[in-house]
Amino acid sequence: MSQYLIIAARFNEFITNSLLSGAQSSFADADISSKNVDIVWVPGCFEIPTVAAKAARSGKYSGIVCLGAVIRGETPHFDFVAGECARGLMNIAVETTTPIGFGILTTDNADQALARCGIKTTNKGREAAQTVLMTQKALLKIGKE
Repeated sequence: MSQYLIIAARFNEFITNSLLSGAQSSFADADISSKNVDIVWVPGCFEIPTVAAKAARSGKYSGIVCLGAVIRGETPHFDFVAGECARGLMNIAVETTTPIGFGILTTDNADQALARCGIKTTNKGREAAQTVLMTQKALLKIGKE
């Protein structure tokens, strides 16, 4: 049975908890036992690529779901964190051919984040887990390596 990893950022945890629930429900809907889904918490989204890189290179995980929320503030901090997180995760996915679900919300305000974490409408954590599963199937179909 495949093993999966969810990496969740503690910063904006009130958002991330909902994203995590969505990702977990997506795995459950795919008949993947919670025993086959590890969860690790990191301080914020900037730290996610480091943990994802180690996990992807370990060969232990069939896919990695990354969850967090970067909400724009009054400084350029948002641009650096969101951009570098996305770039780092894309580089890891391409380098290792490990499916990585990008469940990092990048919003202008908390209301937009709430609208994307399942509290009001869709759940991007759920979608990120579904993306990992679909990408894994595509890689298996064409031969992962």
